[in-house]
Amino acid sequence: MSTSIQLKKVVKRFGAIDVIKGIDLDIEPGQFTVFVGPSGCGKSTLLRMIAGLETISGGDLLIGGERMNDTAAAKRGIAMVFQSYALYPHMTVYKNLAFGLETAGLKRDEIDRRVKEAAATLRITEYLQRRPKALSGGQRQRVAIGRSIVRDPNIFLFDEPLSNLDAELRVQMRVEISKLHERLGNTMIYVTHDQVEAMTMADKIVVLKAGEVMQTGSPLELYNRPANRFVAGFIGSPKMNFLEAKRTAADTIEVAGQSLRLSSDQLGQAMTSVPITFGIRPEHIVLGGEAGQSLGEAKVDLVEHLGGSTSVYATMTSGASLTILAPGQLAIQHGETVPLRIDAANCHAFGPDDQTLRR
Repeated sequence: MSTSIQLKKVVKRFGAIDVIKGIDLDIEPGQFTVFVGPSGCGKSTLLRMIAGLETISGGDLLIGGERMNDTAAAKRGIAMVFQSYALYPHMTVYKNLAFGLETAGLKRDEIDRRVKEAAATLRITEYLQRRPKALSGGQRQRVAIGRSIVRDPNIFLFDEPLSNLDAELRVQMRVEISKLHERLGNTMIYVTHDQVEAMTMADKIVVLKAGEVMQTGSPLELYNRPANRFVAGFIGSPKMNFLEAKRTAADTIEVAGQSLRLSSDQLGQAMTSVPITFGIRPEHIVLGGEAGQSLGEAKVDLVEHLGGSTSVYATMTSGASLTILAPGQLAIQHGETVPLRIDAANCHAFGPDDQTLRR
């Protein structure tokens, strides 16, 4: 079972300071939504307001169409998974999963059924008689998620649940949580500062900055059509390159001493000679070749060979720094001067207010 969530002009105020500034948001039943943004942007505070762990200073929170501002957390049909596993070290995995149900007064047979179903779903059946100290970090996180599953909630909330895991386990658990969502179909909200987690897991991404929503949309919508420079720089790894530019004609800009032709759709209503910011992702810059338009030359400062791809850090003749991500294994050395080419279709332009010029 899953349910919808609506935020209408939701505000969180600490004293005279608004940390959540009138957010409007609709989350559909069964949708996997990720709140992403830098530290201090308000994503965890927003999640805790939905959970009922923080009071709402203004606006309305609706769950399944019902106003929940003053409803106790325990009555919202929500289960929450935190960064800390918070397992009882003296209890077995089975007892950790069953404890909340026992406290709620469920019958023993029902508790046993729910625990075994959750364990099977998370593939931890063989660990049910172990204690937490005998488990790996990933197994402990599965148990923490299992405590939420046994409650049979309508909504799952995840507050940076993978932050304590090493890189390999983070990738593995990312896949596990996505598969779990596919199997259960519940509405899920996931908070992270890691845009890779957001891109790989979400149906909908909500990008937050200083308590405000910068943009919402599917991962590829945000990647292909960022609404502003902040989203463009935050979504995508390595981050987008930004270069100073100006519009010199209806369909032409000057950037790093080069004239580039862009479409009127990309340049919108920007006035000629008004400073703009040109954006191009590292993976959309090609070293050499004949296709596309020239972006001039750059001197290689550093090369990182990653096996399946090569990261190149270079300085253009204008002095601007560039990051280039090329597929495969390039035979390129520090100090080389390399020609740069781009496809105009992959370029972005932002006005003096940092908003996209794209229509």
